[in-house]
Amino acid sequence: MMNQYLNNIQMASLVEAIQQAEDFSTGEIRLHIDKSTEENSAKTAFEIFKNLGMDNTKERNAVLFHVNFEKKYLTIIGDKGIHEKVHQEFWDNLHDKITLAFSEGKYFEGLRSAILETGVELKKFFPIKNGENPNELSNEITFS
Repeated sequence: MMNQYLNNIQMASLVEAIQQAEDFSTGEIRLHIDKSTEENSAKTAFEIFKNLGMDNTKERNAVLFHVNFEKKYLTIIGDKGIHEKVHQEFWDNLHDKITLAFSEGKYFEGLRSAILETGVELKKFFPIKNGENPNELSNEITFS
């Protein structure tokens, strides 16, 4: 079912994009693909955010892209630290860009460019200090 939206190579490339986006910042980015939620995806996204420990990063700068392709639903959650820097307008613009790409069938491209764009903001506000960049959270895509 998943392959109608993203193939294995594209999923591996998204993990690489996450690594690249996190390279020069202390921020953390996760992508969660949800096939099970029937309703209230936003509530589910917050539960997943917490379940993945994304609210426990040192600088509260984790970002979750929660996607349900079948339901055409996308939630982006930026934790307190990053949200205070980029504000709601950034998330709204990102959401619009991704949904536009999705509407054109460009699932991989939409997610990849949003992940990299998020990385640019994380680098701006949360640069690594003293060359230390611990990866606080896995970069693997999670599924439910």
